[in-house]
Amino acid sequence: MGKKIQFSLVYRDMWQSSGKFQPRKDQLERIAPLFVEMGCFARVETNGGAFEQVNLLAGENPNEAVRAFCKPLKEAGIKTHMLDRGLNALRMYPVPDDVRAMMYRVKHAQGTDITRIFDGLNDVRNIKPSIKWAKEAGMTAQTALCITTSPVHTLEYYTNLADELIEAGAEEICLKDMAGIGQPAFLGKLTKAIKTKHPDILIEYHGHSGPGLSMASILEVCKNGADIIDTAIEPLSWGKVHPDIISVLSMLRNEGFDVPEINMNAYMKARALTQEFIDEWLGYFINPSNKIMSSLLLGCGLPGGMMGSMMADLGGIRQTINNLRKKKGEEELSMDDMLVKLFNEVEYVWPRVGYPPLVTPFSQYTKNIALMNLLTMEQGKGRFVMMDESMWGMILGKSGKVPGKIDPVLVELAKKQGREFTDVDPRTLLTDALEDFKKEMDENGWDYGQDDEELFELAMHPEQYRNYKSGQAKKNFLEDLQKAKDAKLGAKVSLEEATAFKHAMADAIVSPVKGQIFWEFQGDGEATPAVEPFIGKEYKEGDTFCYICTSWGEFEAIPAALGGKLVEIKAKQGDKVNKGDVIAYIQRPTAE
Repeated sequence: MGKKIQFSLVYRDMWQSSGKFQPRKDQLERIAPLFVEMGCFARVETNGGAFEQVNLLAGENPNEAVRAFCKPLKEAGIKTHMLDRGLNALRMYPVPDDVRAMMYRVKHAQGTDITRIFDGLNDVRNIKPSIKWAKEAGMTAQTALCITTSPVHTLEYYTNLADELIEAGAEEICLKDMAGIGQPAFLGKLTKAIKTKHPDILIEYHGHSGPGLSMASILEVCKNGADIIDTAIEPLSWGKVHPDIISVLSMLRNEGFDVPEINMNAYMKARALTQEFIDEWLGYFINPSNKIMSSLLLGCGLPGGMMGSMMADLGGIRQTINNLRKKKGEEELSMDDMLVKLFNEVEYVWPRVGYPPLVTPFSQYTKNIALMNLLTMEQGKGRFVMMDESMWGMILGKSGKVPGKIDPVLVELAKKQGREFTDVDPRTLLTDALEDFKKEMDENGWDYGQDDEELFELAMHPEQYRNYKSGQAKKNFLEDLQKAKDAKLGAKVSLEEATAFKHAMADAIVSPVKGQIFWEFQGDGEATPAVEPFIGKEYKEGDTFCYICTSWGEFEAIPAALGGKLVEIKAKQGDKVNKGDVIAYIQRPTAE
């Protein structure tokens, strides 16, 4: 029997690479036992990356979700791991030291065993403190090499990087092939080089399947000493996500590796449950293009998970560019034309901004520079005219040192604009912030939570946490979900048919009198003006839906019929209505 290979299920990344949101706590509680039953996973990725942020955006508590997801896995002896963006921790911009250090204490207390620390620039300075803090908190510090293909990202570059990280205390190394563009033979050589020098260091390979190289890459790294492979399950495997565990097991078993058996009954149940989550609500926020592999990614090097947002951005820019071309009497560009232009421009921009590995957030910055260049060149203004502070921050070194050299044109442009390059350690540009957030928690009377996890969420995602606490996040989310459902239904039927379908499943809330609508009524005969309720709000039978102030000055409470979910509002705050007018539609609750 050959070398033993273990496997991780990157369930969090499966969702993040497919769409916007993550399953709720109750859904994670249902599916976690099936991952145990499958019997083939030594690890499961449970949180990190954008997990916490999108939970807050959906009006959910991420701390409760993480604890619930980790618990059954840990009880079964499966190690849990998270994704950690180093200097940026769990967000897209730098995090002060005291908040970063707190993250590891909180995450370990919630049940996370391993943190995968990466820096989008492969700047070791942004990773070293995280290694120290993670180990002090009792976590395993796994550090990632962000893999890409360029003249500066050589075998020597990556082996030296691994040496530095291991010397700094890294206990494991992850080859993070975030765009799936790492060449299989190169990855095999890199794995062998690290294992030869550091035989006791565990190596985990994380490769996306977007451009189609991932299976060959998995085979190469395993032949050269890799220990763990990240995988996915249907219906979210393949496309621009990750290879499926079934295929990976089959390939490696055929090559003589010692791999575990898989309980296919449990796999099929997990597959069906994941599809149920998609059908219920998560699928409304999944871009269909992320289910399709694309060799075009090899040229530009962009991560496949960016394709959805990138195509949306490209569509908006295309309209503006075509308007300009019309005025000049030139032929309009198709989306395919624009896509090729963008990929070509990324290839032009990337070396000139120093070959940053195209991973969050620097993939977005590089793409945005290229996108803006397409527009400004069409306007006759040339390149590098529209760059915001984030883009300049990457170029100037405020987020860390880029691997390559900045083009002289950009150096001169920075000088003209009075911008200064820096080589200081980025974390020294930040000041501690926890005391300010403690003060805010105290002033609002908010509980710090178990192991101070609520304080941590506020400090890590201030705006999103405040919206979560106020209820605004849930309101916004339910409105977005209803819009997405309406849009999907509208794509299949006419507006009239969609409206009729919605109304057929709902009760009309009808005004019994003539008067003026108020959505809230707060004592002493005073109606307090308020915005109308959000689409998706749930009512119970007997709940008051709104109030109508009659022409003779009395307020009449309007009941929410048999209860259910609000699906449409026909009258806004303060509107005048006649007797018999429809105020809204509430979808009847389904029978249990």
